[in-house]
This record gives sequence, structure tokens and C-alpha cells, in this order.
Amino acid sequence: MGSFSIWHWLIVLVIVALIFGTKKLRNIGEDLGGAVKGFKKGMKDAQDDSAAKPAVTQQTRDDGTVDVQAREKTDA
Repeated sequence: MGSFSIWHWLIVLVIVALIFGTKKLRNIGEDLGGAVKGFKKGMKDAQDDSAAKPAVTQQTRDDGTVDVQAREKTDA
């Protein structure tokens, strides 16, 4: 008695389609899909940036000493 059958879900789907209309539901789906794609792209870009650029750079001078410079994080 606690679970819904496929017929219950079909009736709910028909009622939602009648209330909002199929065009509005399609636009909501496209917007949601675009937001998910943008989020995934942003996460991938952030991982690529953090892996590609080290936070500290080292340079060895002619006299044998090491010059260490911390790179400041800039938001672009």
C-alpha cells in the first residue's frame, strides 16, 4: 500500500503536463540540462587548472641557492 504503481506515476505525469504544458516542461528540462553541463565543465576546468599550475615555483640560481616563489591565486 505504501508504494505507487506505474499507473499512479502516469496519472501524475499527465496532470503535470496539463498544468504546465509540454513547452514549458521542455524549456525547464533544457535549462536544467544546460546548468548540469555548465557545472561539469566548471568542475573539470577547476581540476585542470589546479593540476596544471603548481602553487610554488622553484628556480636554482648560479650560486647553488634555490629561489622559491609562491604564486598568488587569481580569479579570472
